[in-house]
Amino acid sequence: MDEKRADRRQKTPLVVLAGPTAVGKTHLSIRLAKALDAEVISADSMQVYRHMDIGSAKITPEEMEGVPHHLIDVLEPEDDLHVVRFQQMAKQALREICARGRIPLLVGGTGFYIQAVVRDIAFGEERPKADGYRQEMERLAREKGAQWLHGQLAAVDAQAARQIHPNNQKRVLRALEFYHETGLPISVHNQEQQQKVSPYACAYFVLTDDRETLYEKIDRRVDQMMADGLLEEVRALKARGCTRDMVSMQGLGYQELLAYLEGAYPLEEAVRLIKRDTRHFAKRQLTWFKREREAIWMDKKGRDETRILEDMLRECRERGIIR
Repeated sequence: MDEKRADRRQKTPLVVLAGPTAVGKTHLSIRLAKALDAEVISADSMQVYRHMDIGSAKITPEEMEGVPHHLIDVLEPEDDLHVVRFQQMAKQALREICARGRIPLLVGGTGFYIQAVVRDIAFGEERPKADGYRQEMERLAREKGAQWLHGQLAAVDAQAARQIHPNNQKRVLRALEFYHETGLPISVHNQEQQQKVSPYACAYFVLTDDRETLYEKIDRRVDQMMADGLLEEVRALKARGCTRDMVSMQGLGYQELLAYLEGAYPLEEAVRLIKRDTRHFAKRQLTWFKREREAIWMDKKGRDETRILEDMLRECRERGIIR
């Protein structure tokens, strides 16, 4: 056994199945989990919420086919979710899965969350901010808008501003807050963390497809979500008291339909925006995963799912994750 193989066998195994939205991760993840004797940890920033099933394309109990899943339906829509909290929950699930002698399979499209687990990124201690900087920036953002807030980030950390969408106010605020506290751009901190060697014996798969095919799937999925009752799901969340400033309601589909219910634009425009924004999101996901040096790309074009599964299992054997 070579030195690298021996080193991997001493590490905790971890398999990742990532990829853009609508690419087909869910069905493949069940087949992979059964072949590996694995349990799934969801790396999806929306499926973690209860009462948000349609818009998050949440896997159903029937689709799970008996495979245990973690970090699905564990928070209420009023709860805040950030990368540190996700990392803590995922690591706890990972420890429990390994204690049962099974392999953890991390599945989803939220690249930053996946990276936080795979590289065990150190974020520092989460603590209350005594100087009120965050509250003041939130107030100014409400007055001046998301583009203004994003401009503040661009002025101190141009690289982070290029990587964070202006509408992702949570991440923009975190980056500004990090700079305010440390004087260091968060992009520099992230680059340092990205150089860390993973503590896991990891096979990091990224499922992809032809871009036009992917965009067509996204449009069909949005139409199906509307037919399945996404508007009614959002209306129920609004009646519950959920508002656009909540982390949960910033998810694709939810923010656009909530704006429609508040009279911002017609329903047809809301659906058009959901499709457009989801396509843009898928493009950003692919850009993110292309930066991940551990990524093993699994292209669906010209290959059926069985062939892809066989290739993934071969990679797992080569890494000493399975025999």
